[in-house]
Amino acid sequence: MTEVTAPRSDTRIQELLPNIHYQVAMPQPETHLFEVTLRLVNYTSPVLDLKLPVWTPGSYLVREYAKNLQDFAAFANGQPLRWWKKGKNHWQVDKTNVSDLTVRYRIFANELSVRTNHLDITHGYFNGAALFFRLPGWEKQPIRVTIVPPYPQWQVTSPLPPDAEASNTFYAADFDTLVDSPFEIGSHQVYQFTALEKPHELAIWGQGNIEPERAIADIQKIIQVEADIFGGLPYQRYVFLLHLFHQAYGGLEHKNSCSLIYQRFGFRAQDKYERFMQLVAHEFFHLWNVKRIRPKALEVFDYDQENYTPSLWFCEGTTSHYDLLIPLWAGIYDSKSYLNHLSKEITRFLTTPGRKVQPLSESSFDAWIKLYRPDANSGNSQISYYLKGAMVSLLLDLLIRAKHRNQRSLDDVMRQMWQQFGKAEIGFTPEQLQTVIESIAGIDLGDFFKRYLDSTDELPFNEYLEPFGLQLAAEQEEEPYLGIKVNTENGKEIIKFVEAGSPAQQAGIDPGDELLAINGIKVTANNLSDRLKDFQAQDTIQVAVFHQDLLRSVTVTLAQPRPIRYQVISIHNPNPVQQENLAGWLGVRV
Repeated sequence: MTEVTAPRSDTRIQELLPNIHYQVAMPQPETHLFEVTLRLVNYTSPVLDLKLPVWTPGSYLVREYAKNLQDFAAFANGQPLRWWKKGKNHWQVDKTNVSDLTVRYRIFANELSVRTNHLDITHGYFNGAALFFRLPGWEKQPIRVTIVPPYPQWQVTSPLPPDAEASNTFYAADFDTLVDSPFEIGSHQVYQFTALEKPHELAIWGQGNIEPERAIADIQKIIQVEADIFGGLPYQRYVFLLHLFHQAYGGLEHKNSCSLIYQRFGFRAQDKYERFMQLVAHEFFHLWNVKRIRPKALEVFDYDQENYTPSLWFCEGTTSHYDLLIPLWAGIYDSKSYLNHLSKEITRFLTTPGRKVQPLSESSFDAWIKLYRPDANSGNSQISYYLKGAMVSLLLDLLIRAKHRNQRSLDDVMRQMWQQFGKAEIGFTPEQLQTVIESIAGIDLGDFFKRYLDSTDELPFNEYLEPFGLQLAAEQEEEPYLGIKVNTENGKEIIKFVEAGSPAQQAGIDPGDELLAINGIKVTANNLSDRLKDFQAQDTIQVAVFHQDLLRSVTVTLAQPRPIRYQVISIHNPNPVQQENLAGWLGVRV
């Protein structure tokens, strides 16, 4: 059926437009089922079209939210209406001669992540894309949402403004806003604070060792630093939703909020606390970069399919570049800690074989089929646009700073992108992005983009670090190179990754094989490194594995040791210009 186009609005016509009201109840949270009721008034078309999004902005994977929908039904005047499905996420209802109707359905919600829905006896959390139907043609209509908690002590937290006339009812200006506004319902703790004279909330679900006062003080510093970059805050109120869970990590950005999930006891150790602050800095930075400064392909969301762009390296990678710097500039850690964090990211990049296979722009374009769907060969065939995007952003930042003696930087690129595209939410093209960066750098960057975005040329870190008195030092592996990664799973030593071209691959060892022994002696994930240190490069060893339940012994010729770690360190006797450049970049001398 052809999608309806909403008429131009004036006061008289507005009265005739559909009134859209959702109710979300959870009377039996132990069943993990949200009970959703959609009430429509003044919907005059003979057929009602309803489409559930297949993905949510900020997470570039078709997640097929419709798989969790059940018990669909439609009614008018107490009588059931005929309905049918037109596609995997598309329902239609026959409503001839009916303008007011009710649709009911249930959503199974037992996946705790920032991108999905979760309901149990402790709380309810949902994202709009995974719960609410889109009415094609009426996306600009305002929507009200009423929450019906199962217990009177449960409270509701959302970035949406409340409806003053109804309890637990919230107002979304349009469907995009509804999708962009997660809900937390339960007995979570809410901490209110101000930053730059604007109200903020930190809502925490789950138990752990977070110290809210300390975290809020540091979050306020992050808000200040990022607001200084862009010249203020583009919202009236902001909500941080934090879920504490076992061994969890992730975030999803929204215009006026973000959802964070972090390991419940990950706040006492300093390195883990710093990682959490990097997560906060990353998601908060997104309220500018991605939510408002976004590629042309994401200017208007298509919720029914993939939205392709080669520019996610800037959306996510540049944001990742800043999430290490912002806690430094906020005084949460010092320059030594920053360089240690940077060194770990460079190590991850240089120890990922896929960087030699997949260009950065292709990594962005193929996010929908690769990054969020890793397999045993992913490390060999692809590179994360988060990771390499951060590395390329680092080089661009250093290039601009070195050329202009820190009078210009990537900050100026972000400000220009904000002024030119973000404030008006006009999507940018890859060509426009390059033009802005070149205008700040003051040079043609065609060769840079060709080599480091569109090809797999190695990134020349030392060339860009040298003007700042820094260099990259490699730490050599002690044992000869075998080329496998092993995890212990259910008492078995399972080979999870085999590097392309490695001695292990050349001998026929595969991911999924169970590692048993080297030269007839049992080996485990914990002692594999020590065992290999007993050999030299070019030695041959017998590796025993179970391959698809068959015992196999293969001969492997070990290769030369490989670098396992990289560290950004100072060069010997940096000159005054290098010292000045470094101080201007990191804020202090190291």
